[in-house]
Amino acid sequence: MGLGAAPALSQTVGISIPAATHGWAGALNFHAERTVARLQEANPDMQFVLTTTSDPGQQVSDLEDMVATRGIDALVVLPFESEPLTGPIQRIADSGVWVTVVDRGLAQEGIEDLYVAGDNDSFGRTAGGYFAETLDEGAQVVVMRGIASTVDNERVAGFEAALEGSGVEIAAMDHGNWNRDTAFNLMQDWLSRFPEIDAVWAADDDMAVGALAAIDQAGRTDEMFVVGGAGMKEMVDRIRNSDPTVPVNVTYPPSMISTAIEMTVLGLTAGAPMSGDFIIASELITPDNAEDFYFEDSPY
Repeated sequence: MGLGAAPALSQTVGISIPAATHGWAGALNFHAERTVARLQEANPDMQFVLTTTSDPGQQVSDLEDMVATRGIDALVVLPFESEPLTGPIQRIADSGVWVTVVDRGLAQEGIEDLYVAGDNDSFGRTAGGYFAETLDEGAQVVVMRGIASTVDNERVAGFEAALEGSGVEIAAMDHGNWNRDTAFNLMQDWLSRFPEIDAVWAADDDMAVGALAAIDQAGRTDEMFVVGGAGMKEMVDRIRNSDPTVPVNVTYPPSMISTAIEMTVLGLTAGAPMSGDFIIASELITPDNAEDFYFEDSPY
């Protein structure tokens, strides 16, 4: 059913997101559950199906089950990975279900009705701009990428673009999969291979935590700084206390899932036009503004 149609009783919204395997995803789940509870109360005739997944295969099964057994009218999905989910989500869209894609875009453009995401180019470009301005020509940096996805590609492209002409050199780049343990092991490997590292870009705060632990264990804290991203409470606290190891951070709000669910439900219930792209800009968190980004009660 299209979002412009008159609302019917017992419309069903399916929501499929990654499991809370790291902090950002944990906060994503927190916001999704709170939003569903609030909207369920406000729209008693509407049904919500919320599933979490730990791999692409399970997510495909979850989506197929939502269509077959629950007859969903709309789908809000954050793909675990872009490529494996593109075909299955294409089929759901082709069947007439409204599709809202969050954060990680699909491998093919034009499938979804609504796309809600952070500004991934800005996310990488903001961090890269800080490196270019702060580091001297010839400085050596290492880069921790996330899970292979359009999000990761856009972030890295933005970061590299911001470094162009600065003379800052990327000594190594590899996937830390937005995971603390993977990042810890990756950083250990780099520390053993490179006698000189001036800075680390960990394109997610969970990876930054792993990198910092490895750097601390190696006794090389005074040699380099780490810039993560997403505004984890622990990182913002270090910034507001002027920790030289974590000088800045870049925002990427997990509450974007709430925006996506709200906009989808509004379209179903109000017939308001909701198609297109809704991009949430990234900002640089510094000691001067860190207090504005520190939330004591946040799960992340």
